[in-house]
Amino acid sequence: MEFELDDDLASVRELAGQIFTDLGEVDRLRAAERDGSGFDEKLWRVLSEAGLVGIAVGEVHGGAGLGTLGMITLLEQQGRRVAPVPLWAVLSMAVLPLAEHGSPEQQQRWLPSLLDGSTLVTGAFDVPAGVAAVLRAELAGQGWTLHGEVPVVPAAQRAAAVLAPVLLPSGEVMVVVVPTDRAGVTVTPVHVTNHESAAALSLSGVAVGQEDVLPGDGAEITAWVRRRAQLALAALQLGVCEEALAMTARYTSERVQFGRPLSTNQAVAVRAADAYLDTESIRLTTQKAAWLMDAGQEDEARAATLVAKWWAAKGGLRAVHATQHLHGGMGADIDYPIHRYFLWGRQIAFTLGSAAAVEAELAEVLEHGGAIGSPA
Repeated sequence: MEFELDDDLASVRELAGQIFTDLGEVDRLRAAERDGSGFDEKLWRVLSEAGLVGIAVGEVHGGAGLGTLGMITLLEQQGRRVAPVPLWAVLSMAVLPLAEHGSPEQQQRWLPSLLDGSTLVTGAFDVPAGVAAVLRAELAGQGWTLHGEVPVVPAAQRAAAVLAPVLLPSGEVMVVVVPTDRAGVTVTPVHVTNHESAAALSLSGVAVGQEDVLPGDGAEITAWVRRRAQLALAALQLGVCEEALAMTARYTSERVQFGRPLSTNQAVAVRAADAYLDTESIRLTTQKAAWLMDAGQEDEARAATLVAKWWAAKGGLRAVHATQHLHGGMGADIDYPIHRYFLWGRQIAFTLGSAAAVEAELAEVLEHGGAIGSPA
């Protein structure tokens, strides 16, 4: 396994970094927080026009064909600017599953407008541990009616459709594309820790047909999507921790106390070093899991992704706690940028599995013969 980015991925990092830097000013972040939208429309449009929403899918679908490594490279740059756009959710829970598991008709209906930014589709795959799906289906003629509620769905109030796992009366699972304008769908905006766009999704007798169902084993598709969503969150957390650590290094080097910079205090240096080690652990485990996915080693990638998400949850939370703490009183000032990294770090840590939940899931995988994998 190579830990250096190839030329294509380096170009993605440079382009994405430039876009997020140019459109990631603090004033724009504050505006998205103040108006309650948690969504930067101009940034989303620019990312789409640059072809970055299609970074992970093949050219046959209009994408760049850079796979999971392309996705994590892009999301790392977003995390560095805590940019208010639902990239991780759209890429991992909509674009990738539609490209990989959607029928030709579903791909033609949704992917072109998704990639050009004119339509937004998100996913509702964050369910409690041990639960196959929180939505349920009842037979209705040649189709089904859907019922249930998902408390938090990223950017659901802006989405034209939501992909979600649904429990059938037989106990099996199917993955459905639910248009949000369909009768019986209620979308209610909710406030989340990092102020990003999110809403509760309620379904009451929503009619769907076979044309709305992703073909294939729903349980396997759900597991496939969750792996990519967890990895996307780990990549986002990597960028959050990297930039929070860089900001902290600058602050403690410039802040003088008792006649010397804070960074010369041993306790400060050790705390920062621990945060750096946590951040690098997120980087290496995330890259490894992405490499395994792109190599087609799904069994090994399953455990490796859980390891990456564990580091993003446990190590990421430690890192953002440390960086805010090392800012002292400035860390509690919401006019100072470091607090956003703390909020994003907490949001990511508990989305799609806390450290404890992921640890339990990983233990089950390893108990049943799963392997973390070793690169060729």
